[in-house]
Amino acid sequence: MTQLEATTDLPRTNWAGNVSYDPGRVHRPRTLDELRRLVAERRRIRPLGSGHSFSAVAEAPGDRVLLDGLPPTVRLDRREATVTVAAGTRYADLAFALQRAGLALANLASLPHISVAGSCATGTHGSGDSRRCLAASVAGLQLVGPEGDLVELRRDTDRDTFAGSVVALGALGVVTQVTLDVEPSYDMTQRVRVRVPLTEVAERFGEVFSAAYSVSVFTDWLGDETQVWLKDRVDRSGKGENGGWAGGEPARVPLNPVPGMPPEFSTEQLGSVGPWFERLPHFRPELTPGAGEEFQSEYYLPREAAPAAFAALRGIGHLLAPVLHIAEVRTVRADDLWLSPAHGRDSATFHFTWIKDAAAITPLITAVEELLVPLGARPHWGKLTSLGASEIAAGYERAVEFGRLARKYDPEGKFSNGFLEALFPEG
Repeated sequence: MTQLEATTDLPRTNWAGNVSYDPGRVHRPRTLDELRRLVAERRRIRPLGSGHSFSAVAEAPGDRVLLDGLPPTVRLDRREATVTVAAGTRYADLAFALQRAGLALANLASLPHISVAGSCATGTHGSGDSRRCLAASVAGLQLVGPEGDLVELRRDTDRDTFAGSVVALGALGVVTQVTLDVEPSYDMTQRVRVRVPLTEVAERFGEVFSAAYSVSVFTDWLGDETQVWLKDRVDRSGKGENGGWAGGEPARVPLNPVPGMPPEFSTEQLGSVGPWFERLPHFRPELTPGAGEEFQSEYYLPREAAPAAFAALRGIGHLLAPVLHIAEVRTVRADDLWLSPAHGRDSATFHFTWIKDAAAITPLITAVEELLVPLGARPHWGKLTSLGASEIAAGYERAVEFGRLARKYDPEGKFSNGFLEALFPEG
C-alpha cells in the first residue's frame, strides 16, 4: 500500500449504501503535491465527496480520491468579500469558521454536513425565492487537470466559460479549492406552521413561498395537512416574523421534518433568534447523521408549473405515501450556470425521501417522472432518476457546449464515467 493509501477509514459505500467503492482504489492524499502526482499517474480517476450522491454521477470506472485529507484552508479576503476553502471542507465546518470572523453565506442546504465542492458540482440548493443554488456563490475554483497541472478559474476573468465550470459533475478535473462570496453575519428565526392545507399551498403558492427568507413545505402527498417551515432574517424583516401569509396554526413544540423522528436533530424553532448557520439548515450542524436509511429523488420545475405539479402528485398520493419518509417543496432563484437545474428559470423543487427499498420505489420514481417531465422537470444530478442520459441532457440548452468544455480540459476522459459519456457524447 502506498503512502497515499495508508489509512484505515476509507469509505466502502456512499451514504445510502447503493454505490460501492473498492477501498483498494480509494486514495486520501495529504498534500496538494501528492494529489497532483496521483492524478497524473492514474488512467481514470474521479473525486469523492461526502458520499451524499445517490445517482450514477457518483460512479467511477477507475480510482477515486478523497479531498478531506488535504490541508484545511479558510482564507478570507474582506476587500473582495470572499472566502477560499479546501474543496473537501464541510459546510458545517466552514460556517463555524465564518461565524468566528463575523461573516456568513447567503444560503445553505438542509443538511450542513455535505462537502463544499461536491455540493457545488451537483447543483445542490437551499430554499428561498431570492436564493440561488449554492454553486451560484462560487467566485473561483482551483483544480488539478489530467496531467497533474493546476488550473485557476475565476468568475471575473474567465467570463466565457466560468458558468460552465462550476456545476461540472467532476468532469473538468479534481477541484482542490473553492472561493465563495460572503457577507456580514446575520441572525435568523425559524417558525413552523402546522395543519396547513395542501390545497392552500398550491393555490397560494406565491404567498406561501414569499412569506420568509427561506421556506420549505413538507407533505406526504396523501393527507391534506402540511408543515411549512419559515426561516427569516432578523435584519431584513425587522421583527423576524413571516409576511402577510399565516395559514394553518403555529407549532407549539419543536418538530422534525420527518414525522416520528426526534426533534433534537432539528435546528431550533419557535421563533428563537440565532445565527444564520443554526437556522438555515433543517438539521443541526454539530450533529452528524449516521448512515442513511433512505433513497432520494428531486426535480426542478419552472416555478409557474408548481400548481400543476401539486395537482399531478396529489393524484398519485395514495401510491407515494406508503413508500415515502417525507416529501419537500422549495423554491430556487434562476442562475446562469450551464448545468444548474435552475439554469435560466426560477424554479420550484420537488424532493422525495424514499424508504430504502429499491424494488418498491423504482416504479414510483418512474410514475413521478411521467407526470413531472412534461412540465419541464430537470432531475437533481445527485439523486435517483429513471430517465436516460439523452432525456436528461435535452433539458439543458448548453449541454453540447459543456461537452466541448469537458473535452478541452480533459481530452482523454480521465475524469469521466459512463454516465457523463452518455450525457455528453459529442463535443
